[in-house]
Amino acid sequence: MSGLIRWKWRDLMSLSSSAESLGILMARLTDGLMSRREWRGENRQAPTRSDANGISPAWEAFLPGQVALVGAGPGDPDLMTLKAWRMLNAADAVVYDRLVGDEILAQLPVHCERYYVGKACGNHSVPQDEIGALMVRLAGEGMRVVRLKGGDPGVFGRMGEELAALDDAAITRHIVPGITAASGAAAALGMPLTDRAHAQRLRFVTAQLCSKSEQPEWQQLARRDETLLFYMGLNRLEVICDELQRHGLPADWPMMLVANASLPEQQTLHGSLGNMVSRLAEHPLPTPCLIVVGSVCQMAAGRESALADAVAQAAAHMSCREVFEEVC
Repeated sequence: MSGLIRWKWRDLMSLSSSAESLGILMARLTDGLMSRREWRGENRQAPTRSDANGISPAWEAFLPGQVALVGAGPGDPDLMTLKAWRMLNAADAVVYDRLVGDEILAQLPVHCERYYVGKACGNHSVPQDEIGALMVRLAGEGMRVVRLKGGDPGVFGRMGEELAALDDAAITRHIVPGITAASGAAAALGMPLTDRAHAQRLRFVTAQLCSKSEQPEWQQLARRDETLLFYMGLNRLEVICDELQRHGLPADWPMMLVANASLPEQQTLHGSLGNMVSRLAEHPLPTPCLIVVGSVCQMAAGRESALADAVAQAAAHMSCREVFEEVC
Protein backbone atom coordinates (compact mmCIF):
# COMPACT_ATOMS: atom_id res chain seq x y z
CA MET A 1 0.00 0.00 0.00
CA SER A 2 1.48 3.34 -1.03
CA GLY A 3 2.02 5.84 1.74
CA LEU A 4 0.21 9.15 1.91
CA ILE A 5 2.32 12.10 0.73
CA ARG A 6 2.32 15.38 2.66
CA TRP A 7 2.70 18.53 0.60
CA LYS A 8 3.54 22.06 1.62
CA TRP A 9 1.50 24.79 -0.08
CA ARG A 10 4.56 26.34 -1.80
CA ASP A 11 5.40 22.86 -3.20
CA LEU A 12 1.93 22.60 -4.70
CA MET A 13 2.20 26.05 -6.29
CA SER A 14 5.60 25.31 -7.82
CA LEU A 15 4.44 21.98 -9.21
CA SER A 16 1.30 23.45 -10.74
CA SER A 17 3.26 25.91 -12.90
CA SER A 18 3.07 23.64 -15.94
CA ALA A 19 0.62 21.15 -17.36
CA GLU A 20 3.19 18.35 -17.03
CA SER A 21 3.86 19.15 -13.39
CA LEU A 22 0.14 19.45 -12.73
CA GLY A 23 -0.33 15.96 -14.14
CA ILE A 24 2.35 14.64 -11.80
CA LEU A 25 0.69 16.42 -8.89
CA MET A 26 -2.76 14.98 -9.64
CA ALA A 27 -1.35 11.48 -10.06
CA ARG A 28 0.38 11.63 -6.67
CA LEU A 29 -2.65 13.09 -4.95
CA THR A 30 -4.88 10.41 -6.48
CA ASP A 31 -2.43 7.75 -5.32
CA GLY A 32 -2.57 9.16 -1.82
CA LEU A 33 -6.38 9.27 -1.79
CA MET A 34 -6.66 5.69 -2.98
CA SER A 35 -4.23 4.61 -0.30
CA ARG A 36 -6.36 6.26 2.32
CA ARG A 37 -9.47 4.49 1.01
CA GLU A 38 -7.62 1.19 1.16
CA TRP A 39 -6.49 1.90 4.71
CA ARG A 40 -10.00 2.74 5.90
CA GLY A 41 -11.50 -0.19 3.98
CA GLU A 42 -14.23 0.34 1.42
CA ASN A 43 -17.57 -1.48 1.92
CA ARG A 44 -16.49 -2.44 5.47
CA GLN A 45 -14.58 -5.44 4.14
CA ALA A 46 -12.43 -7.39 6.56
CA PRO A 47 -8.63 -7.27 6.12
CA THR A 48 -7.24 -9.35 3.27
CA ARG A 49 -4.04 -11.33 3.34
CA SER A 50 -2.17 -8.47 1.63
CA ASP A 51 -3.46 -6.00 4.24
CA ALA A 52 -2.32 -8.20 7.10
CA ASN A 53 1.03 -8.86 5.44
CA GLY A 54 1.56 -5.12 5.06
CA ILE A 55 1.41 -4.79 8.83
CA SER A 56 3.47 -7.82 9.80
CA PRO A 57 4.70 -10.98 8.09
CA ALA A 58 3.86 -13.04 11.19
CA TRP A 59 1.56 -15.34 9.24
CA GLU A 60 4.61 -16.73 7.44
CA ALA A 61 5.36 -18.69 10.61
CA PHE A 62 2.16 -20.66 9.92
CA LEU A 63 3.56 -23.55 7.87
CA PRO A 64 1.94 -26.41 5.96
CA GLY A 65 1.05 -29.27 8.29
CA GLN A 66 0.37 -26.98 11.25
CA VAL A 67 -2.83 -26.04 13.07
CA ALA A 68 -3.89 -22.69 14.52
CA LEU A 69 -6.58 -22.47 17.19
CA VAL A 70 -8.06 -19.04 16.52
CA GLY A 71 -10.60 -16.98 18.44
CA ALA A 72 -13.17 -15.25 16.19
CA GLY A 73 -14.35 -12.93 18.95
CA PRO A 74 -17.95 -12.34 20.07
CA GLY A 75 -19.38 -11.91 16.56
CA ASP A 76 -18.48 -8.51 15.18
CA PRO A 77 -15.76 -9.11 12.52
CA ASP A 78 -14.13 -5.79 13.46
CA LEU A 79 -13.34 -7.24 16.89
CA MET A 80 -11.13 -9.99 15.49
CA THR A 81 -7.41 -9.52 15.98
CA LEU A 82 -5.00 -8.81 13.14
CA LYS A 83 -3.21 -12.09 13.85
CA ALA A 84 -6.51 -13.97 13.55
CA TRP A 85 -7.08 -12.47 10.08
CA ARG A 86 -3.52 -13.30 9.04
CA MET A 87 -3.98 -16.93 10.03
CA LEU A 88 -7.33 -17.14 8.24
CA ASN A 89 -5.97 -15.65 5.04
CA ALA A 90 -3.08 -18.14 5.06
CA ALA A 91 -5.32 -21.15 5.75
CA ASP A 92 -5.92 -24.05 3.39
CA ALA A 93 -8.71 -25.47 5.58
CA VAL A 94 -10.93 -23.95 8.27
CA VAL A 95 -12.78 -26.04 10.85
CA TYR A 96 -15.39 -23.72 12.35
CA ASP A 97 -18.10 -23.56 14.98
CA ARG A 98 -21.75 -22.49 15.04
CA LEU A 99 -20.93 -19.08 16.53
CA VAL A 100 -18.73 -17.99 13.61
CA GLY A 101 -20.82 -15.59 11.53
CA ASP A 102 -21.36 -15.54 7.77
CA GLU A 103 -19.66 -12.15 7.49
CA ILE A 104 -16.43 -13.70 8.73
CA LEU A 105 -16.75 -16.82 6.59
CA ALA A 106 -17.32 -14.66 3.50
CA GLN A 107 -13.77 -13.30 3.86
CA LEU A 108 -12.04 -16.69 3.69
CA PRO A 109 -9.75 -17.32 0.69
CA VAL A 110 -11.53 -18.88 -2.29
CA HIS A 111 -9.31 -21.96 -2.25
CA CYS A 112 -9.90 -22.61 1.46
CA GLU A 113 -11.77 -25.80 2.38
CA ARG A 114 -14.49 -25.38 5.02
CA TYR A 115 -15.63 -27.90 7.63
CA TYR A 116 -18.60 -27.12 9.88
CA VAL A 117 -18.44 -28.82 13.28
CA GLY A 118 -20.85 -26.64 15.24
CA LYS A 119 -22.40 -27.58 18.56
CA ALA A 120 -25.70 -26.50 20.10
CA CYS A 121 -27.28 -27.59 23.34
CA GLY A 122 -28.10 -31.29 22.95
CA ASN A 123 -27.07 -31.29 19.30
CA HIS A 124 -23.40 -31.90 18.45
CA SER A 125 -23.02 -32.16 14.68
CA VAL A 126 -19.56 -33.75 15.10
CA PRO A 127 -18.31 -35.45 18.30
CA GLN A 128 -15.28 -33.84 19.91
CA ASP A 129 -12.93 -36.76 19.25
CA GLU A 130 -13.84 -36.63 15.55
CA ILE A 131 -13.01 -32.93 15.44
CA GLY A 132 -9.55 -33.70 16.78
CA ALA A 133 -9.12 -36.50 14.24
CA LEU A 134 -10.23 -34.17 11.42
CA MET A 135 -7.62 -31.56 12.31
CA VAL A 136 -4.91 -34.21 12.53
CA ARG A 137 -5.90 -35.66 9.13
CA LEU A 138 -5.96 -32.27 7.38
CA ALA A 139 -2.60 -31.29 8.85
CA GLY A 140 -1.23 -34.66 7.82
CA GLU A 141 -2.22 -33.85 4.23
CA GLY A 142 0.07 -30.81 4.37
CA MET A 143 -2.61 -28.17 4.90
CA ARG A 144 -2.47 -25.07 7.04
CA VAL A 145 -5.48 -25.69 9.28
CA VAL A 146 -7.37 -23.06 11.28
CA ARG A 147 -9.69 -24.24 14.03
CA LEU A 148 -11.97 -21.20 14.26
CA LYS A 149 -13.99 -20.71 17.43
CA GLY A 150 -16.37 -18.02 18.61
CA GLY A 151 -15.02 -15.86 21.40
CA ASP A 152 -11.71 -17.03 22.87
CA PRO A 153 -10.67 -20.66 22.32
CA GLY A 154 -9.37 -20.83 25.88
CA VAL A 155 -12.66 -19.76 27.51
CA PHE A 156 -15.10 -22.71 27.48
CA GLY A 157 -13.88 -23.58 23.98
CA ARG A 158 -12.64 -27.16 24.57
CA MET A 159 -9.16 -25.99 23.70
CA GLY A 160 -7.55 -28.43 26.12
CA GLU A 161 -9.09 -31.45 24.41
CA GLU A 162 -8.04 -30.25 20.97
CA LEU A 163 -4.51 -29.44 22.09
CA ALA A 164 -4.24 -32.96 23.48
CA ALA A 165 -5.25 -34.45 20.12
CA LEU A 166 -2.67 -32.33 18.30
CA ASP A 167 0.06 -33.08 20.83
CA ASP A 168 -0.60 -36.82 20.57
CA ALA A 169 -0.04 -36.53 16.82
CA ALA A 170 3.07 -34.33 17.29
CA ILE A 171 1.52 -31.52 15.27
CA THR A 172 2.83 -28.00 15.72
CA ARG A 173 0.06 -25.64 16.76
CA HIS A 174 -0.48 -21.92 17.25
CA ILE A 175 -2.98 -20.28 19.60
CA VAL A 176 -4.55 -16.94 18.75
CA PRO A 177 -6.74 -15.56 21.56
CA GLY A 178 -9.97 -13.71 20.86
CA ILE A 179 -12.25 -11.28 22.64
CA THR A 180 -14.60 -13.35 24.76
CA ALA A 181 -18.37 -12.78 24.76
CA ALA A 182 -18.34 -11.19 28.22
CA SER A 183 -15.91 -8.47 27.16
CA GLY A 184 -17.74 -7.86 23.89
CA ALA A 185 -21.12 -7.54 25.60
CA ALA A 186 -19.77 -5.26 28.34
CA ALA A 187 -18.13 -2.96 25.82
CA ALA A 188 -21.29 -2.74 23.70
CA LEU A 189 -23.33 -1.85 26.80
CA GLY A 190 -20.81 0.61 28.23
CA MET A 191 -20.64 -1.51 31.37
CA PRO A 192 -17.49 -2.39 33.36
CA LEU A 193 -17.24 -5.97 34.50
CA THR A 194 -15.35 -4.81 37.60
CA ASP A 195 -15.79 -1.58 39.51
CA ARG A 196 -14.39 -0.34 42.81
CA ALA A 197 -17.85 0.49 44.12
CA HIS A 198 -19.65 -2.59 42.75
CA ALA A 199 -17.46 -5.61 42.04
CA GLN A 200 -13.86 -6.29 42.99
CA ARG A 201 -13.99 -9.83 41.63
CA LEU A 202 -14.96 -11.37 38.31
CA ARG A 203 -15.88 -14.98 37.68
CA PHE A 204 -16.69 -16.88 34.47
CA VAL A 205 -18.85 -19.97 34.94
CA THR A 206 -20.07 -22.51 32.41
CA ALA A 207 -23.75 -23.08 33.10
CA GLN A 208 -23.48 -26.55 31.58
CA LEU A 209 -22.33 -27.66 35.05
CA CYS A 210 -25.68 -26.64 36.49
CA SER A 211 -27.19 -30.13 36.41
CA LYS A 212 -28.33 -32.35 39.24
CA SER A 213 -25.31 -34.59 38.89
CA GLU A 214 -22.66 -31.84 38.71
CA GLN A 215 -23.25 -28.57 40.55
CA PRO A 216 -21.04 -25.49 41.02
CA GLU A 217 -20.18 -24.43 44.54
CA TRP A 218 -23.11 -22.07 44.92
CA GLN A 219 -22.02 -20.80 48.33
CA GLN A 220 -18.86 -19.36 46.78
CA LEU A 221 -20.79 -17.86 43.86
CA ALA A 222 -23.40 -16.10 46.00
CA ARG A 223 -21.28 -13.01 46.71
CA ARG A 224 -22.17 -9.31 46.57
CA ASP A 225 -18.66 -8.09 45.69
CA GLU A 226 -18.24 -9.77 42.31
CA THR A 227 -19.67 -10.07 38.83
CA LEU A 228 -20.76 -13.52 37.66
CA LEU A 229 -20.82 -14.39 33.96
CA PHE A 230 -22.64 -17.60 33.08
CA TYR A 231 -21.92 -18.92 29.58
CA MET A 232 -24.31 -21.22 27.69
CA GLY A 233 -26.88 -20.98 30.44
CA LEU A 234 -30.27 -19.95 29.11
CA ASN A 235 -31.75 -23.40 29.67
CA ARG A 236 -30.31 -23.36 33.24
CA LEU A 237 -31.66 -19.94 34.18
CA GLU A 238 -34.18 -21.15 36.77
CA VAL A 239 -31.55 -23.27 38.55
CA ILE A 240 -29.12 -20.34 38.65
CA CYS A 241 -31.70 -17.94 40.07
CA ASP A 242 -32.98 -20.42 42.67
CA GLU A 243 -29.57 -21.57 43.89
CA LEU A 244 -28.06 -18.09 44.20
CA GLN A 245 -31.05 -16.99 46.29
CA ARG A 246 -30.97 -20.16 48.37
CA HIS A 247 -27.32 -19.49 49.20
CA GLY A 248 -27.73 -15.90 50.32
CA LEU A 249 -28.32 -13.41 47.51
CA PRO A 250 -31.57 -11.40 47.75
CA ALA A 251 -34.44 -11.77 45.29
CA ASP A 252 -33.90 -8.20 44.06
CA TRP A 253 -30.22 -8.81 43.24
CA PRO A 254 -29.63 -7.43 39.68
CA MET A 255 -29.09 -9.65 36.70
CA MET A 256 -29.16 -9.24 32.95
CA LEU A 257 -29.37 -11.45 29.87
CA VAL A 258 -27.45 -10.52 26.71
CA ALA A 259 -28.10 -12.24 23.38
CA ASN A 260 -25.98 -11.83 20.22
CA ALA A 261 -23.34 -9.80 22.05
CA SER A 262 -21.55 -7.16 19.92
CA LEU A 263 -23.78 -7.73 16.86
CA PRO A 264 -26.32 -5.21 15.47
CA GLU A 265 -29.11 -7.54 16.65
CA GLN A 266 -27.83 -7.59 20.24
CA GLN A 267 -30.68 -7.78 22.77
CA THR A 268 -30.68 -7.26 26.54
CA LEU A 269 -33.19 -8.12 29.24
CA HIS A 270 -32.86 -6.56 32.71
CA GLY A 271 -34.32 -7.98 35.88
CA SER A 272 -33.43 -9.66 39.16
CA LEU A 273 -32.90 -13.13 40.55
CA GLY A 274 -36.52 -13.14 41.69
CA ASN A 275 -38.22 -12.15 38.45
CA MET A 276 -35.90 -12.99 35.55
CA VAL A 277 -37.47 -16.39 34.79
CA SER A 278 -40.90 -14.83 34.35
CA ARG A 279 -39.45 -11.88 32.39
CA LEU A 280 -37.74 -14.26 29.99
CA ALA A 281 -41.04 -16.11 29.48
CA GLU A 282 -42.64 -12.79 28.54
CA HIS A 283 -39.70 -11.63 26.38
CA PRO A 284 -37.91 -14.68 24.89
CA LEU A 285 -34.34 -14.25 23.72
CA PRO A 286 -32.37 -16.25 21.16
CA THR A 287 -29.25 -18.23 21.95
CA PRO A 288 -26.38 -17.89 22.53
CA CYS A 289 -27.19 -15.87 25.62
CA LEU A 290 -24.88 -14.57 28.34
CA ILE A 291 -26.15 -14.31 31.93
CA VAL A 292 -24.68 -11.46 33.98
CA VAL A 293 -25.26 -11.34 37.75
CA GLY A 294 -24.12 -8.45 39.94
CA SER A 295 -24.65 -4.80 40.77
CA VAL A 296 -22.74 -3.70 37.64
CA CYS A 297 -25.95 -4.58 35.78
CA GLN A 298 -27.49 -1.45 37.32
CA MET A 299 -24.85 0.64 35.57
CA ALA A 300 -25.77 -0.83 32.18
CA ALA A 301 -29.49 -0.40 32.88
CA GLY A 302 -28.94 3.24 33.83
CA ARG A 303 -27.05 3.99 30.62
CA GLU A 304 -29.64 2.23 28.47
CA SER A 305 -32.43 4.19 30.20
CA ALA A 306 -30.59 7.49 29.69
CA LEU A 307 -30.04 6.66 26.03
CA ALA A 308 -33.72 5.77 25.55
CA ASP A 309 -34.74 9.08 27.16
CA ALA A 310 -32.36 11.00 24.88
CA VAL A 311 -33.77 9.28 21.79
CA ALA A 312 -37.33 9.99 22.92
CA GLN A 313 -36.55 13.66 23.55
CA ALA A 314 -34.92 13.97 20.15
CA ALA A 315 -37.94 12.36 18.48
CA ALA A 316 -40.33 14.68 20.35
CA HIS A 317 -38.21 17.68 19.37
CA MET A 318 -38.31 16.64 15.73
CA SER A 319 -42.09 16.17 15.90
CA CYS A 320 -42.57 19.68 17.31
CA ARG A 321 -40.29 21.09 14.65
CA GLU A 322 -42.22 19.31 11.90
CA VAL A 323 -45.50 20.70 13.28
CA PHE A 324 -44.03 24.19 13.44
CA GLU A 325 -42.81 23.95 9.84
CA GLU A 326 -46.21 22.64 8.70
CA VAL A 327 -48.05 25.55 10.37
CA CYS A 328 -45.68 28.11 8.99
